[in-house]
Amino acid sequence: MPDDLTHHHDGHHHGHGHGPLPAIALRSGPARAVRAAVILVAVLTVVGLVALWPRGDSTIGAEDQQLLVDDPIEATVASVAEADCEYSTPEDPQRCVFVTLDLGSAALGPDEVPGFSFARGEGGGTRLAVGDDIYVTRTELPDGQVVYSFFDHQRRTPLIVLTLLFAAAVIALGRWRGVGALAGLAVSLLVLTVFLLPSILRGNSPVLAAMIAAASIAFVALYLAHGTTISTSVALLGTFSSLVITVVVSWVFAATANFSGLTDDSAFYLQALGGQIDVRGIVLAGFVIGALGVLDDVTVTQVSAVWELHAAQPELSSRALYRSAVRIGRDHISSTVNTLFLAYAGAALPLLLLFTESGQRFGVVSSQEIVATEIVRSLAGSIGLVSAVPITTWLAVAVLRGRQATAVPNTAPMP
Repeated sequence: MPDDLTHHHDGHHHGHGHGPLPAIALRSGPARAVRAAVILVAVLTVVGLVALWPRGDSTIGAEDQQLLVDDPIEATVASVAEADCEYSTPEDPQRCVFVTLDLGSAALGPDEVPGFSFARGEGGGTRLAVGDDIYVTRTELPDGQVVYSFFDHQRRTPLIVLTLLFAAAVIALGRWRGVGALAGLAVSLLVLTVFLLPSILRGNSPVLAAMIAAASIAFVALYLAHGTTISTSVALLGTFSSLVITVVVSWVFAATANFSGLTDDSAFYLQALGGQIDVRGIVLAGFVIGALGVLDDVTVTQVSAVWELHAAQPELSSRALYRSAVRIGRDHISSTVNTLFLAYAGAALPLLLLFTESGQRFGVVSSQEIVATEIVRSLAGSIGLVSAVPITTWLAVAVLRGRQATAVPNTAPMP
């Protein structure tokens, strides 16, 4: 963190804006405490990165890794035709769709014509058309015969276009702040793929690894998006404090609810592979990463609310400033908690439809682990969100109203 913790308030483009915000001098007690706490967390994060950095081989053995699906092959649909299936009989006529593939420059065996077939009406393959880009798997049978199977559609182009539209929208609104936010998003993906996932696969504690990953992401994402100011540091501390509360609440209720972590096919598959992976810890790790994305939004908003209220009414007492900012936080939390619940409900909509159709009682449905896990995730995350408002607001007010803080005029030119 730089020594210059001066926060400049930007005015509007037409020259209207709030009065200059006070710059918190480093001799201010609360500001120095915030700076020291952030440095301590940064040191602990670096130590955690070094200690949990993925080294060596995965705990999943080479023999078990062979059970995983091989990297699929890119292919283009060359032809699609419908005809009688090989097993069709006059008594039981069956129609199949026969697909031939263009594998580009891939090496083919002698007399090998890549393709596959499926019964009409089965799977996503019924949507195949000539020219479609897809993925296929190639399996060589013991007798030397090569079999191709439909894996999935290639979705590279629409995903790239959507990503570019997203980046353009963020930059158009946020400008350089938007660029910083996108850089923070890129770092988040990097931390997850380079550190968190490999670290868990090497037998490290999923919860500890997730906490270190979350701290790393928070540091980079918040400072890149909002600058290395004292307000960002306050938001960081509020995020870390609320994240700890979320983890504690999640851990307690995940333990008392006797979660096994085996909520979907992926978890069963991980356990079946024989690696030393704590599937229950993975559930809690998911809680940590999921909560972080909402927490930093709440904490940054609260700090901004305190700063703006102080700029608009500098005569407000600390108590009045805190209460006003908390009222803003209440409105934010009420909508955010509902958003969090709806996000989880939307993701689990097919499952909820199945449970509704089965006619099971709500108590039975909610007790099933796959549903109970989402309930605990949602409620524990919401408790963390609620705690973020008073914690972050108190920190922001304490920094602004530190007894030894000195107000320094903002001499920055208006944009």
